[in-house]
Amino acid sequence: MSEKPFKIFVVEDSEWYNRLLVHTLSLNPDFEIKNFFNGKDFLRCLHESPDIVTLDYRLPDFTGLEILKKIREENSDIQVILISEQEDIDTVVSLLKQGAYDYISKSEDIKDRLLNTVKNIRNGIGLKREITSLRKEVQKKYSFKESILGESQAIKAVYDLIDKALSTNITVVISGETGTGKELVAKAIHYNSKLKDKPFVTVNVAAIPSELIESELFGHEKGAFTGASYRRIGRFEEADGGTLFLDEIGEMELNLQAKLLRVLQEKEIVRIGSNKPVKTDCRIVVATNKNLKEEVKKGNFREDLFYRLLGLPIELPPLRDRANDILILARYFIGKFCDENNLSIKKLSVPSQKKLMSYSFPGNVRELKSLIELAVTLSSKDDIEPADLVIDSGDPLSDVVNDNLTLREYEVKIIKATLKKNNNDIRLAASKLDIGISTIYRILKEEKE
Repeated sequence: MSEKPFKIFVVEDSEWYNRLLVHTLSLNPDFEIKNFFNGKDFLRCLHESPDIVTLDYRLPDFTGLEILKKIREENSDIQVILISEQEDIDTVVSLLKQGAYDYISKSEDIKDRLLNTVKNIRNGIGLKREITSLRKEVQKKYSFKESILGESQAIKAVYDLIDKALSTNITVVISGETGTGKELVAKAIHYNSKLKDKPFVTVNVAAIPSELIESELFGHEKGAFTGASYRRIGRFEEADGGTLFLDEIGEMELNLQAKLLRVLQEKEIVRIGSNKPVKTDCRIVVATNKNLKEEVKKGNFREDLFYRLLGLPIELPPLRDRANDILILARYFIGKFCDENNLSIKKLSVPSQKKLMSYSFPGNVRELKSLIELAVTLSSKDDIEPADLVIDSGDPLSDVVNDNLTLREYEVKIIKATLKKNNNDIRLAASKLDIGISTIYRILKEEKE
């Protein structure tokens, strides 16, 4: 499909100037020009939605201001260039305030001024159309029934909850094991809600050192601390009007939890090194692989913050509880990986399907994706065979107690086995063993010494 023509309407009652403007603009073959000698004829064609209107300030039947107001009422995307011999500064300022893009006087350099202004407008319109197109692509990508695949009852229940989250700005708490797709759900909620054209800002609390997380969230002023050589806008300010996604919220330290609670209650932040509050209003979506209620009981999570975040809970099911969704996702990942790498489409053999269905997938969807991509790479035929699926389906804990070890050696072996079973995810292993992350680091360090 050819690109839509760039339309410019010339409204000028002087026949000489009308011809001059039309001739100047017609030098560019990409422009579709239409000219008028009065406001009445122009307004009859305003529904054709030109990209630009060059408008004489003094017409026989309307003033330029009257026409400008009618254009703004009809279509605010139309850019208006006022052209006149009128050079009164107050008039020019008034017209620019009313929405005119530029004001050009009828002088010797009118041709160059006009072409330069039209060029700037066209570049701006092109950028705006590109941004609009990209936004539509993003929204399509995160249409939740296209991005969160599955037909199981467990995933259909998630669809229902996402649907309920779209009509309001209620806080959403997404829980589930590592690799179940919590960030994908957060994006699906944002890009299908009324905030879809606003920012979506992600903060992985666990991935940011504790001494930097406050600056990351709330920002800082220049000179607030050693190394603060410039003012930094925090993520709350970046997300203003949109959605702030706090991933791994259960890993946030208690002192910062208190500051987060205040921000959520007051809807304002104070940058580090400043006493001036800055208003911010964004939707909060949080995710965790921990049971926050249990964390409250253990004293690891503030009770008041827990109840402040208590909005719409969405619990993502582990892949092992999603029945045939495993095969649906596997086929999707095969198609996507083959397409990205210009490979002919492969398919899973029946024995391979059975092998996938019998595996528990401790790493969930993320593990399945990695496993499938490796299988496609290893496969030398059109069918992916069981040998191509590199799965360690044995239970690494099964023979632990059969060894004659000391208690500390048992601890080390159990921790290593749990890490292996959970793809070396220390946080998940700590959660499974109900011990602190620091305990795992300490025991493994002592074992090396």
